[in-house]
Amino acid sequence: MADKQAFTRMFETFYHNNDPITASGLVQKKGDRYLVQNPPPHTLTTAELDAVSRLEYHREVHPFYASQGEVKALETIRFSIPTHRGCYGECNFCAISVHEGRTVTSRSIDSILEEARYLTTLPGFRGIINDLSGPTANMFGYECPKKINSGACEDRRCVYPEICPALRITHTPQIELLTRIRAIPGVKKVFVGSGIRYDMVNADKNSGRDYLAEVARHHTSGQLKVAPEHTDPSVLRLMGKPSATSLKLFKDQFDLLSRQAGKQQFLSYYFIAAYPGCGENEMRVLRNYTVKELHATPEQVQVFTPTPSTYASVMYYTESDPFTGEPLFVEKSLNKKTAQKMILTMSSALNKDRKQAQQKPGNPPYKRPGKYAK
Repeated sequence: MADKQAFTRMFETFYHNNDPITASGLVQKKGDRYLVQNPPPHTLTTAELDAVSRLEYHREVHPFYASQGEVKALETIRFSIPTHRGCYGECNFCAISVHEGRTVTSRSIDSILEEARYLTTLPGFRGIINDLSGPTANMFGYECPKKINSGACEDRRCVYPEICPALRITHTPQIELLTRIRAIPGVKKVFVGSGIRYDMVNADKNSGRDYLAEVARHHTSGQLKVAPEHTDPSVLRLMGKPSATSLKLFKDQFDLLSRQAGKQQFLSYYFIAAYPGCGENEMRVLRNYTVKELHATPEQVQVFTPTPSTYASVMYYTESDPFTGEPLFVEKSLNKKTAQKMILTMSSALNKDRKQAQQKPGNPPYKRPGKYAK
């Protein structure tokens, strides 16, 4: 508490003892008591995850909460199917790799098909499976053999800054799953509602394009979610996210495959404003890229929120780069955080004004309002 560098070292110790195979138990004395952190339990096997999935879930809100009114969020997950647990990403702002693990366990295809058939028997099911995925949709069906046997590497990540060749990405199992599940009687549509890791699609030279074609033809509900979060190189490094070049390559492929499928579909982007290390200049870089390269005008942008068990929260608290020790700009003013967000959403507001003006007959040519001049 008295030394922010010690805080960073503490987090490093915590983070590197979160793999169930390699982790040691941690003990810290505080006053006359001890805080004990046990190693995490071992990752579930496919058979164990299948067994958990076969339990008789009600797919309803608990009666205690139901008595307090409708829960809208339930409708997005009531008829969704999780396919796997864990995440290779280790994005610095996300805790999934800590609380679900860096080792991905996938359910068997038979288990998932069994659940899909069960959904068709439930009251209220109208033939739509809203989401078939996990924390990231296209991490299903493969894993690094070394990680399964010996634990996660201490000196490298699976997909950042480059995808590790030992991961051997293949989208073939997911193509098979998607093809078989949409053939089940009573299933009209199966959507991939969670985000897709676009750099992993690009890296799979054997089946990546076929997977994206399958998703574009049959499993996109008008918009497909991706999470670039930013495009400025310095901010992407602090996030642990792939380059904007990879995003543009994926977008071009998706647009082409959507046109070939005869569908007007779009990518929906997740972006973060006021991330540690991000100032107004970096947000202008992001705005210029989204307008010129992505031809997008985002209406929803998340202002960074510190999340427990993440490197980004260490950056926010210590105001330093935990990987280099260098000082780091961190925006903590609420007004200036909002200003960063507005840099990206301003073009969206202008487009709305322009469309509304053009829809009114007899209006003069649209002029940018003075309040937007700067």
